[in-house]
Amino acid sequence: MDGSISVALSPRPALIHHLLDEAVAANPGGISVRDRRGNWDYRQVAALGHAFAAWLAARGVKPGDRVIVRLPNVREVVPILYGTARRGAVFVPLNPGMKAYHLRSVLEDSEPALVIGAGEAIGETGFRPVYGLDELWPEVEALVGRPGPDESDEPEAAPDDVAILMYTSGSTAAPKAVVCTHAQVTFAASAINAVLGYRPDDVVFCRSPMSFDYGLYQIFLSTLGRSGLVLAGDGPDPALLRQIQEFGATVVPIVPSLGSMLVTLSRRSPGSAPAVRMFTSTGAALPAATVEGLRECFPSTRVVRMYGVTECKRVTIMEPERDRERPDSVGRPLPGTRVLILGDDGSPLPTGEVGEIVVAGPNVMAGYWRAPELTARAYRPDDATGEVRLHTGDYGLLDEDGYLYFEGRRDDMFKRKGVRMSTVEIETAAMDVPGVRAAAVLPPGERHDLAILVEGELAPHVVLRELARRLEAAKVPAICRVLPVFPLTLNGKNERKELVRFLEPGV
Repeated sequence: MDGSISVALSPRPALIHHLLDEAVAANPGGISVRDRRGNWDYRQVAALGHAFAAWLAARGVKPGDRVIVRLPNVREVVPILYGTARRGAVFVPLNPGMKAYHLRSVLEDSEPALVIGAGEAIGETGFRPVYGLDELWPEVEALVGRPGPDESDEPEAAPDDVAILMYTSGSTAAPKAVVCTHAQVTFAASAINAVLGYRPDDVVFCRSPMSFDYGLYQIFLSTLGRSGLVLAGDGPDPALLRQIQEFGATVVPIVPSLGSMLVTLSRRSPGSAPAVRMFTSTGAALPAATVEGLRECFPSTRVVRMYGVTECKRVTIMEPERDRERPDSVGRPLPGTRVLILGDDGSPLPTGEVGEIVVAGPNVMAGYWRAPELTARAYRPDDATGEVRLHTGDYGLLDEDGYLYFEGRRDDMFKRKGVRMSTVEIETAAMDVPGVRAAAVLPPGERHDLAILVEGELAPHVVLRELARRLEAAKVPAICRVLPVFPLTLNGKNERKELVRFLEPGV
């Protein structure tokens, strides 16, 4: 038994834009996407997508060409995504906050036909052509209902054609792109939604940027569920709860920092929590205190834990109806997905033993863009079957029922005083300390011993004392720094590289 979730996957198109075509046929007048300026139904999104494909064709964009999109969470992103796919071009989402230093690297690596989204950073690179949204969108709207040039002669994209390049920082100095084909994306989205069950009466509130695959896939999941997607901007945090309530959100994807913020805001305004039916969480382990806080503040909700990596999108999901079972687990493998736990020699480990998490299935993406050596290290064929399997570099174990328990990423695992441990274990213990809102552990290195940084108002010695009550002596950090607010990445995760700075003398 592979432990995968027993859900039958209904047949789905293998092309991204055909997901939208199905939604239009089933629910043409249903709200597809909205932002603070208004909304479009599925029929309008499809029409604008066709128009954007024609706009690309008029500018010489050919199938296979890369189109970089650097936009905030605005509704135009949805028809731009589907129109790019319909043209056969490759959608490359980048965070508009990406600085020129990394942007130059991405431009050199992806060689785009054009960039959508102006700004100071792109101006510093000197790249052309660049189109601002205010400039191009009236032109797109003017093309609605008109056939694109030579549209009838354009070959349909193939399922194995590249649809998306997802740039991720990882462990390399320059961002690297995961290659996502149409078939891999549509399978992953369909498998995820088969478990989560987005539905036509759902309103999905998405604050994650489209450059983060967690945010981008909300477009596909909402389309599959015929749901309404709210693309929320990065407005003031105190207004977040009010926005969720005003839009009538029923599904809210979160990362730990956002979950913690929602709990804090809800406790400040008792009785104001909207009727969210489901929170989904990824990006890092969601602390138990945050899970319980969400359940306390949103009594009708389910908090769904998941595990995934960009290289295959999603690996496991704890079924929503079982969200209170096995609180330390991140769920079972998706339908059609297999998870193996392998030892250092590559052989399968028995149930309950910790090893590397290896994934096999149609959601395993096609490798890294123009990086064959990096691809060969992570995407390896099985010696017996030739099936390509993703070696995640993450560690965990499976129980007897096939549920996965995440232990930590490769960089999270280390030995200290002869004891093997992970940053996740120590951070989880810290989050159990009343008054700690966030925690990040930095493994021992050449310049410092094991260190922990927490967000809160507690004294450092109090944090260390409380950790000593919860952990073995070897796992108690030697250093503690308390910060009023954590620096976060563009995707809302703890910015570990920036946190190291707080260990320097005098900071």
